[in-house]
Amino acid sequence: MLSYLRIALRSLAAHKLRSALAMLGVFLGTLALTGVIHVSEALKEQARLETEKLGPNLLVALAGQPTFRRSGSIRYGGVITTFKQDDADALLKNNPFVKEGTPFVTKNLKISYRRNLVSSQLIAANANFPSVRAATVAYGRFFTQQEVEQRAKVCVLGYTIANQLFANHTQALGKIIRYGLTNLQVIGVMPKRGRDLAGTDQDEQVFVPITTYMRRMSNQDWVSGVFMTLYTDKAEEEAKQSSIDIMRRQHKIQPTEKDDFLVLAAKDVSKLKTQALELVWILGIMSSSISFSVGAMGILSIMILLVQTRKLEIGVRRAIGARRSAIMSQFLLESSLLSGIGGTLGALIAIVLITIIYYTAGYPFIYDPLLIAVVSLGSCLLGIFAGAYPAWVASNVDVLDVLRNR
Repeated sequence: MLSYLRIALRSLAAHKLRSALAMLGVFLGTLALTGVIHVSEALKEQARLETEKLGPNLLVALAGQPTFRRSGSIRYGGVITTFKQDDADALLKNNPFVKEGTPFVTKNLKISYRRNLVSSQLIAANANFPSVRAATVAYGRFFTQQEVEQRAKVCVLGYTIANQLFANHTQALGKIIRYGLTNLQVIGVMPKRGRDLAGTDQDEQVFVPITTYMRRMSNQDWVSGVFMTLYTDKAEEEAKQSSIDIMRRQHKIQPTEKDDFLVLAAKDVSKLKTQALELVWILGIMSSSISFSVGAMGILSIMILLVQTRKLEIGVRRAIGARRSAIMSQFLLESSLLSGIGGTLGALIAIVLITIIYYTAGYPFIYDPLLIAVVSLGSCLLGIFAGAYPAWVASNVDVLDVLRNR
């Protein structure tokens, strides 16, 4: 077997350019397949982690009918004033699947401290927002229920906002910032949280008591929606349907009329991302299949060429007693080496590239050793399949004709 391997390596080394071109298709196919599957799995894991960060078993009721981008982010139309505080109370009191929740209002406003002026998203909510949305405070504290009842002029800053307004986010506590026409005292700073599944940068948010915003800052009686935590995710569909029924009764919507609200779970947004990833995965499989097909044709071509150029060698080996099975095994080994080396190099380069992608994009580091092993083994089998016909031709070379013509 070692002698066969030495002969195979010597033959491939004698035709370096042809061998490299034959390997190229398998190399690209393995690179594409390994890279696409790993990155897709990393994105799915990131979506799962982001879903967990949104809050335990989160269900959201939103005013109006937001639309979804293909990326999974949510785009809102204009200001919707049909979602009232009474609707929020009805959802929290009458839905048996809801453990707790908070109404909320979102608004994009400018926030300033001295000469520093930055854009931010206001989130007005109740004091239980941290438990509903699985949020923590890095410095200081969140506002209390008493401050909500007193309509206290306090706020909690997102990580990026705090760094933009002050030299360092640790210096924000106790400072007075101006939000619209209202002065607010900073009592807390959130940790760095990144973007959520809806595409919102959570580090550019500012949190205030919902009563402070609705009574002191805007004098409005509508909310943007309600965040709700379910007792268990197993009753997610039942909880959604119950919320829809409650909202339709609240808004007196007839059976033939469309909803003027939207109820969705965090997992619904995650599903949109997963569907987009599945499309990328399919395209990756298609491109890698084309590359593998080209690689197989390249190996087939070079092996046929090798058989033609090595007929004298084959004739001599047959004349001194080599069996047809030995000749066939020799050429199958060479074709599998061509494909196996290309596939292994493709897998190794793919691992390097996806590691760079994971690091630069902040994705979870996910590797599948079984997938890498299967792809490498599969490339070897592809080589055997592509080299089967040339190996059969080589094993059936007529010894007398070869020796006579030489």
